[in-house]
Amino acid sequence: MALRDYDVLSFDCYGTLIDWESGLYAAFAPLLSRAGVSLTRDAVLEVFAQHESAQQAATPDMLYSDLLGEVHGQLAEVWGVARNRNEDARFGNSIGDWPAFPDTAAALQYLKQHYRLIILSNVDRQSFSASNARLGVTFDAIYTAQDIGSYKPDRRNFIYLIDRLAEQGIRQDRLLHVAQSLFHDHVTANALGLASAWIDRRGDAGGSGATAPVTTAVRYDYRFPTLGAFADAHRTGSG
Repeated sequence: MALRDYDVLSFDCYGTLIDWESGLYAAFAPLLSRAGVSLTRDAVLEVFAQHESAQQAATPDMLYSDLLGEVHGQLAEVWGVARNRNEDARFGNSIGDWPAFPDTAAALQYLKQHYRLIILSNVDRQSFSASNARLGVTFDAIYTAQDIGSYKPDRRNFIYLIDRLAEQGIRQDRLLHVAQSLFHDHVTANALGLASAWIDRRGDAGGSGATAPVTTAVRYDYRFPTLGAFADAHRTGSG
């Protein structure tokens, strides 16, 4: 199918629309300084990814802001310093400070003219609302881990999305899922038969950054370096 053949786009937010790696790394600054950590940015993010994915699997009903705080405390111990509960809480509440990618708002505003736009995010509603103003559009629906009771890549999150659309008479073959994370999004989406577009924000950077790596082959239907490139492909009919 061509991009213009879909009716609905569902988006991962953090990593796809919001530059969560820059936001996370900036929020880690007090702890990195206190612990004297000399790791590279990517190495810090990779340690975070290991602990975040494990915590999400262990506590699927924990609010994401609280989960971030817990992971922050775990990393303090990993890096040899005591947990600081106030510092943990500030880290957990930093989501609203994370910047949008420069192309995000304009691309969403264009795509809003052609599709229904839905968020399928691993954060909680309050945290997402803190980011929403940076995105420049009103979404047709917002589905969060808080609503669903589990974190992607759990199948329940995608089944929840498919079921909500079915209630509105929208078949899943009219939906394209748009995401950066192969681990959180593409593996499960495609296992359930959803078409997907990979927004490969890391490009030539290598590694998986703040996202847990995948160890199996991953299929996706489209690949773009940015959301702006996705919008351009729709505009020109080249996708």
